[in-house]
Amino acid sequence: MANPSFLVKTIGTLLILTSGSSCADEAASARMFTLKVLPILKSKCFACHGNDPNDLKGGFDIRSRESILKGGESGEPAIAPGQPTASPLLSSVKWEGLEMPPKENDRLTEAQIQTIEQWIAAGALWPDETTQKMIVKAEQATLENEDGIIVPTSGGLSEDWTYRRYQPAEVWAFQPLQKFSDHSFAQQGGSPVDYFIRKALSFAGIKPAETADALTLIRRATYDLIGLPPTPEQITIFQNEWNSDKDKAWSRLIDRLLDSPHYGERWGQHWLDVTRYSDTGGMANDYERSNMWRYRDYVIRSFNTDKPYNEFIVEQLAGDELADESVRRRYSGDEAKVRKAQTTGDYTAEEAELIVASGFLRLGSWDNAMVTVEEARQIYLDDLINNVGQTFLSTAMRCCKCHDHKFDPLPTRDYYRMYAAFAGTQMAERSVPFLPAESQEGFEEGRAHVERMLAFAVAEKNPLVTKRENAAKAWFAEHNLPYKDEAARKDLPDEQKPPRHVGLNYVEQGQLKVREQDEWIWTRRLERYEPMVQSVYNSPETKLAWNGARKLRIARSNAKNIELESYILTGGSLMAKGERVSPGVLSAIKLPVDSTADDPYVLPDAVEGRRLAFARWVADSGNPITARSFVNRVWQHHFGFGIARNPNNFGAKGGLPSHPELLDWLATDFMNNGWKLKRLHKLIMTSDTYRQSASHPQLNVIQQDDPNNELLAYFPLRRLTAEELRDSMLFITGEMNHAVGGLPVMPEINMEVALQPRMIQFSLAPAYQPSPTPTQRNRRTIYAYRVRGQADPFLELFNTPNPNESCEARDAAAVTPQAFTLLNSDVVTDRSIAFAMRLQKQKSTTEERVRHAFNLALGRSPSDAESDRMAQYVNDMKAYHSATPATASEYPTQITRSLVEEFTGEPFEYIEILPVFEKYQPDTKASDVSPETRALADMCLLLFNSNPFMYLQ
Repeated sequence: MANPSFLVKTIGTLLILTSGSSCADEAASARMFTLKVLPILKSKCFACHGNDPNDLKGGFDIRSRESILKGGESGEPAIAPGQPTASPLLSSVKWEGLEMPPKENDRLTEAQIQTIEQWIAAGALWPDETTQKMIVKAEQATLENEDGIIVPTSGGLSEDWTYRRYQPAEVWAFQPLQKFSDHSFAQQGGSPVDYFIRKALSFAGIKPAETADALTLIRRATYDLIGLPPTPEQITIFQNEWNSDKDKAWSRLIDRLLDSPHYGERWGQHWLDVTRYSDTGGMANDYERSNMWRYRDYVIRSFNTDKPYNEFIVEQLAGDELADESVRRRYSGDEAKVRKAQTTGDYTAEEAELIVASGFLRLGSWDNAMVTVEEARQIYLDDLINNVGQTFLSTAMRCCKCHDHKFDPLPTRDYYRMYAAFAGTQMAERSVPFLPAESQEGFEEGRAHVERMLAFAVAEKNPLVTKRENAAKAWFAEHNLPYKDEAARKDLPDEQKPPRHVGLNYVEQGQLKVREQDEWIWTRRLERYEPMVQSVYNSPETKLAWNGARKLRIARSNAKNIELESYILTGGSLMAKGERVSPGVLSAIKLPVDSTADDPYVLPDAVEGRRLAFARWVADSGNPITARSFVNRVWQHHFGFGIARNPNNFGAKGGLPSHPELLDWLATDFMNNGWKLKRLHKLIMTSDTYRQSASHPQLNVIQQDDPNNELLAYFPLRRLTAEELRDSMLFITGEMNHAVGGLPVMPEINMEVALQPRMIQFSLAPAYQPSPTPTQRNRRTIYAYRVRGQADPFLELFNTPNPNESCEARDAAAVTPQAFTLLNSDVVTDRSIAFAMRLQKQKSTTEERVRHAFNLALGRSPSDAESDRMAQYVNDMKAYHSATPATASEYPTQITRSLVEEFTGEPFEYIEILPVFEKYQPDTKASDVSPETRALADMCLLLFNSNPFMYLQ
């Protein structure tokens, strides 16, 4: 390429000169035309006035200066060089008279109109193509100018995209982390968080709020770190310590909470929101992904043990490859033994943990029914690439699958390079031994329940199969043909086999399909209790059965030298293979894989190890976006919103960071100190900013200047999440089972929802059956069974996220049904009764019970007025309940289902058993307690509905 400065100097000698103009003016005019005017004309005008010379609207050709001066059918010149006001072209684009372009959505912006006007005023210079090319080349060699910056990448599908310019603020996330020379906060002994926050507040002329009181702070910290309320005893101890030494008391509180086993449950939930955890696969065949709970427990363990985040990344993206490396070392590089271990599960505990971690790669919804193998693979990989980008890089990758990204420096080539990095990743349920840390409690009882459901399905199926096969034998005998069972005759010509459901009427046909489906479902669920894990393995070939959503195993053929090829798919279509690509990383981040290579952003091409290489690139301390992404998420969960408001999208369409220096300082400090999350928590929480009050004496004024509280002049109020609400009620009532990890539990949910029909593969999924005892049901919500096609109505109403998409931030919308649910649902009324029973057990008088209830639910004693009103309310409700008996609840042990048979369209019925309700231990209901208890429960219900309980300051 020619030297850019030489190009600029020579451009002036190649211009079409106009008398009276200086060379410098002409060069500037030529540059303006080439870089600004011509692109406007091409995008806005050429479609009607140039792209097709044989179909020029109005006879007007806009492809050259001469044709513009000639004009169209009117014969009037479209421009008067040097005279914008006398130029019809300008008045047309202004929509003064003629309106061009004619569609409102295509109108030129004010900036574009101004550019056209300036060009005409300067003489409407139109340099020749050679000069234009030289101007473009010189411009491409200049990375930064008044129009923005060029972000070097691996290159787009067009030169215009490759060299397009961005405003620096739009691509902030792709730039290196800032280096800080100003450490005055350290010299002053203050918090770095406060230094950056107060710096912005001072610039805005706003003073921060005062420090919150001790009760507010212990509630805030306890919910933030473990997702549960503090006990009255813990509050009293902290308040006394706070009054003695605030900083020491605060530090001890944070340390205690970070050491709690419930810390991992709370922060694990945040991670599962982003990664889309569910126990089922979703889509039309929402089958259980047995053993997915092992990934959930891996996440909780990782947070509890403060696993360095860079290790956490690599294990989830390539844990199976790390395990293979370990096995390879154990067996001195014997690849046959590596392959054998993959199928037999011959792994150490450390290796098993790594494979469990790779369950991250199985978290998206997926089903291969009714699609080809190639399409099923594309669905899986597209979903995986997008989730990897959002989760670890705060980058939505879907936007550059079909074309170069419209707003961010992400070429389609990089999308398919990343696609290639995962192209050898095959899904499988793998044999992996249980870990010593994994709870196996409830295995025996759970397996017995599943085996009973399976036995019932088989017992109902077998007579139908026998009847069909007897009819088939008769058909074969009648036609003098040898009998073949169903599997053997499937591929026979129609004239050589009996009808598909020979011997069965439409009711029996429908019932057989249901029982066969139930057999599949319950057989799959038995895998919950087997040492298996949802994971992946590497192979250049994909072998999928038609029912892959039901069962996936490691499957390899004996074929050798299978080449794994990846291509850019034009428009995202499998039928439009474009340029071949190698596995690679995102070039805009400017972190090379191999700085000595011709293309430094390409990964090794071998199937084994390419994912691991990609994972290590993501977790590299030179990758500026990875640490930014994670510390932003941590900040979000402490303050309710991130420093950058869209944690899954750091691109141009995401929210800009409110405190970019703080974000970069936190990211740098996080990496420099071992990628340790617990240290980051303490750094944030020991700041004065975190300990601020949620009120401010100038709140009305501040809300006018900073309506979203981005400057954090006061602490943001937030409502408890769905999980916090349910867990808090269980904790306060004393019902919570604090066991950590293990099989998913089935909380009691609205019975109408539990029993409602749910389609699955032309049949109905089995009804939701809750765990049989309160102890089993009343565990923390993170352990609840998550079904993609059947959300828990209580959790869904309070904004638990849809697991089909990554959730960057919980919706906190308040809607009317929430109030009805908190007052009327069985979930909350059962908790209120349990709360009342605890109060009666622990205190003797109504006044003592009211006081105790306030302390347990709100962390404080009631005022005299509150105590009197509540005591009177309890007395009033006692009189009401004495005159109003409660109705007992009933649970069915079987139900009759109605379904339409697929081929005949006729309805049929069948029986579904619900054995869990045969010896079910329900939560204590209103009909089980006295009017006095029900009256006290009404008071408890009011507390659960109060703002001080629902909202955290």
